[in-house]
Amino acid sequence: MSASHSKKVIYAALAGNSLIAVSKFIAASLTGSSAMLSEAIHSVVDSGNQVLLLHGIRRAKKKPDAHHPFGYGMELYFWTFVVAILIFAIGAGLSIYEGVKSLQHPEAITDPTVNYIVLALSMVFEGVAWTIAYKEFNRVRGKASIFHEIRRSKDPTVFTVLFEDTAAMIGLVIAFIGVIGSHVFQIHELDGAASIGIGIVLAAVAVLLAIESKGLLIGEGADPQVVASIRKIFEDDKRISNTNELLTMHLGPNEILLNASFDFVDGMPAEDVEAAISEFEREIKSRFPSIRRIFIEAQGWKAHAHDAESRDSEG
Repeated sequence: MSASHSKKVIYAALAGNSLIAVSKFIAASLTGSSAMLSEAIHSVVDSGNQVLLLHGIRRAKKKPDAHHPFGYGMELYFWTFVVAILIFAIGAGLSIYEGVKSLQHPEAITDPTVNYIVLALSMVFEGVAWTIAYKEFNRVRGKASIFHEIRRSKDPTVFTVLFEDTAAMIGLVIAFIGVIGSHVFQIHELDGAASIGIGIVLAAVAVLLAIESKGLLIGEGADPQVVASIRKIFEDDKRISNTNELLTMHLGPNEILLNASFDFVDGMPAEDVEAAISEFEREIKSRFPSIRRIFIEAQGWKAHAHDAESRDSEG
């Protein structure tokens, strides 16, 4: 997914969450609802997260330099991990704390009408933002399942916003239940319980984001189908007798590093080897634009096997 589409999703979520946060804080101050205060905190955290994701996208565009010769693409993965930490520490932590405090000292909601109006409007705004994020997510996932695409995706921006918006929709439903329970059934503890429920939802989302961003941050390989296609290019070429090793790693959502080692047929002149390597690089970059950096090593099979054995013994 291009950066422009990622930004579209983030800007839509940021605009919606900023408006919602203000309205929720006003409603919480007027009614004294713990669930509404938790929802307001949730919206503030989401707004801050979108700002961090935009910062990550901007930082990831920096050109390579002497200190970072492969560029700054993985900064986006770092800031996604920070987002997961903030959701867990601030969003989930404060929501659960506020809920526990409300359970210890339950109070009646003074004017539930304000809560109902704000929650209804919030559902509309969040629904619009969620729809935009879901459409962009569907645009790239094709026929794959949602879970498979999340596991496969190397661009964390869209699924992060989709996670956040989904959690927001679930949180609004929980808040509705808490307000209705406190207002209609006079079970004021339900307001605090709803706040804890919102915190649990946020904690679950934070854990999922942390798991996904950790995998990207420590280095994930390219899609197996891409790797298989590249391997076939080498194996179908009669100038190569054996493909020793094929390594890939994402340096960013749309930037892949490829390291390849293979054994050319015996007796092949050096200038032909150089020409073959240049051909491989042109063909691979043409077929797979995301592969930006290619390092190809011509090495005999026995020498490669010896080097691999030495690495294994050192490990």
